[in-house]
Amino acid sequence: MEGDVMDKVEATATVRDFDPISGSIPATKVEITVSCRNLLDRDTFSKSDPLVVLYTQGVESKQWREFGRTEVIDNTLNPDFVRKYILDYFFEEKQNLRFDVGIPGKKCGTIVLSAEELGNCRDYATMQFCATKLDKKDFFGKSDPFMVFYRSNEDGTFTICHKTEVVKNTLNPVWQSFSIPVRALCNGDYDRTIKVEVYDWDRDGRLYLKGQFVMQFLCLFSSHDFIGEFTTSYKELCRGQSQLNSYEVVNAKKKIKKKRYINSGKVSLLSFSVESEHTFLDYIKGGTQIHFTVAIDFTASNGNPSQSTSLHYMNPYQMNAYAMALKAVGEIIQDYDSDKMFPALGFGAKLPPDGRVSHEFPLNGNIENPYCNGMEGILEAYHQSLKTVQLYGPTNFAPVVNHVASCQAEMNRNSMQAAVQDGSQYFVLLIITDGVISDMAQTKEAIVNAAKLPMSIIIVGVGQAEFDAMVELDGDDIRISSRGKLAERDIVQFVPFRDYMDRTGNHVLSMARLAKDVLAEIPDQLISYMKSRGIKPNLVPPAYSTGDHLQTNPV
Repeated sequence: MEGDVMDKVEATATVRDFDPISGSIPATKVEITVSCRNLLDRDTFSKSDPLVVLYTQGVESKQWREFGRTEVIDNTLNPDFVRKYILDYFFEEKQNLRFDVGIPGKKCGTIVLSAEELGNCRDYATMQFCATKLDKKDFFGKSDPFMVFYRSNEDGTFTICHKTEVVKNTLNPVWQSFSIPVRALCNGDYDRTIKVEVYDWDRDGRLYLKGQFVMQFLCLFSSHDFIGEFTTSYKELCRGQSQLNSYEVVNAKKKIKKKRYINSGKVSLLSFSVESEHTFLDYIKGGTQIHFTVAIDFTASNGNPSQSTSLHYMNPYQMNAYAMALKAVGEIIQDYDSDKMFPALGFGAKLPPDGRVSHEFPLNGNIENPYCNGMEGILEAYHQSLKTVQLYGPTNFAPVVNHVASCQAEMNRNSMQAAVQDGSQYFVLLIITDGVISDMAQTKEAIVNAAKLPMSIIIVGVGQAEFDAMVELDGDDIRISSRGKLAERDIVQFVPFRDYMDRTGNHVLSMARLAKDVLAEIPDQLISYMKSRGIKPNLVPPAYSTGDHLQTNPV
């Protein structure tokens, strides 16, 4: 698919988020590869440094939300992006995609989109290669070789699926091992051709370090010297290290010109292994419990609860925004906790009898046991607390974040350390707030510390306040940091509730939209934690008895 690039490119496809209620796994996924040609040059002394951002449009709201973005490629007008978009495909639904790359209202070039249906292979292949006697390409040195892997498509074309790092000044490189989804290599067809090209890195090019091992090469391949290529297949690679996985690197043009030409070196497979990728449902089936905690904003900026203008006002005919947000998220996530007993906290209020201000008080009034029975129990405790506490301030998040983190510390003190480390527990904190955060530095530090734990944080903003600070906490664009330390992973998802309100007043639809969006990142965040700790799902889930839940620290 090709199209002119102006301020955006729109395409039609179908996208659906994972449904945590039914747990259904989409039958088909589509991988979209993006390239651009003849982009507008926006730099004065070099070429542009483009990237492409994909937006998906909500079926009901028609609002555009960012789905993902490619890497940035420096100094080129004809980029071929390595990073792919993988979307769930459903025949019965129509959803729009928007690709942004360029300047609004101005023709900026052409975008080329290719899509291929992916199989449901969940295997990851880890492999390492070396080479010997590669051609010398540098005048004053040897070569700086790297390899580019391509998956063949059904139409005879090839799609980039991996690039190795550069090994400097050698004709006998040993590249670092790398892992790649098997579906990216062959789309489940083990006999499908895999083409590998070997290049000498051009010293005039620029590099961008992506992650710890893999370097992305950010100029056109034409600026690098082609050494040669070879082909293999996943089936052949599975044979592991052997003479059968030693390949001659051939430069076809050189072979035509030189009668005595044999090859431009050899590439050999040093190691190969395959491991299945574990899914969110694998962990749930293996017994992972999701412990849900809610924290509600009781600051004075919400307004007097007895007045209809208050965000805490209890209309006898409909729920307020706090109750809707709580019910929307809680009714889905509660099914992943066996006992359905949940801590419910408030912050920013003066408590009876002495009027002290608290930022982590139990809604049920029981300091020793802040647990409520299901969503109805939380809602009842919320309603009752509005009758006894005085709304005050400020809006501090750090105490409730640290409170949930302390639950895991309490487990360790109770000789249950393995319960955290074996993946049997995961914690989700829902914070519902109306205002601007007051303890930003402390909250950032709390989140950076929490990112090391099996924990996710959902923040729902209610009312019409500006929530710029919440967007910063979300960390989608820039990973949150504190005192020079980056968060180990992104654990925060923020959304303003007003974006999900149905214009017709259908609160059920509003709640469904909200829950679908705020819970969308939880499975990936859970998996990222488990993977970072090397935790695999249990094959036989443990037996949980009613009443098993984690006791929090006293407030």
